[in-house]
Amino acid sequence: MLNSPRNTTTSITTTTSARGSGATPGIVDRRVPVAVSAPDPISREGAVSQLRRHPEIDLREESGPGTVALLIEDALDEAALTRLRRIVRSEGARAVLVTGAIRESELLDVVECGVGAIVWRHEATAHRLVQAVLAASRGDGDLPADLLGRLISQVGTLHRGAAGRPGAPSLGLAPREVDVLRLVAEGLDTGEIAGKLSYSERTVKNVMHGLTTRLHLRNRAHAVAYALREGYI
Repeated sequence: MLNSPRNTTTSITTTTSARGSGATPGIVDRRVPVAVSAPDPISREGAVSQLRRHPEIDLREESGPGTVALLIEDALDEAALTRLRRIVRSEGARAVLVTGAIRESELLDVVECGVGAIVWRHEATAHRLVQAVLAASRGDGDLPADLLGRLISQVGTLHRGAAGRPGAPSLGLAPREVDVLRLVAEGLDTGEIAGKLSYSERTVKNVMHGLTTRLHLRNRAHAVAYALREGYI
């Protein structure tokens, strides 16, 4: 069991997140619809009260297309993974997962379900929840730093195990897509990636949108996982 250590969070983002204590992360020009799901009423009301104080959040009773589903899960069993898949694939919502622990065997499953933002329960302050919700609403990834490192390690292990296997599929990534994904994996935001590669921010966004659409990837974390699995980064 991978318990949640107290550490910093690495975000895979397309816009610069607000930094500093108490600052509202990001500036949005519309309210983000959010539906909260929890295994008990106390946990749900706690998350709702944390989000209610932020004007950029529009709380809803049910998730659906265009909403962000914030799920609080005590255990990531098959039932929980099924709920995640249904919310993202069938209902068309973005997903933020709040949990206390993730087994290493579950991590890639969670990412491939379409969850791009994960928050440890002990870090689930109002600021942290809003940061994750806004990242998910933009289609970005927001993972605790230790989980990002373990995801990279796990996918790298899978890739090495598959190395040399005949008929292995190829993503067919263009060189600039690989360059962008490598910097995304390092936790850089859109502006930082643009500066590193001497691109405009619009170009970086177009590159990411193009490859995620072409390869049917659900979010940036999923794109990084697939690129790692295929040995591009």
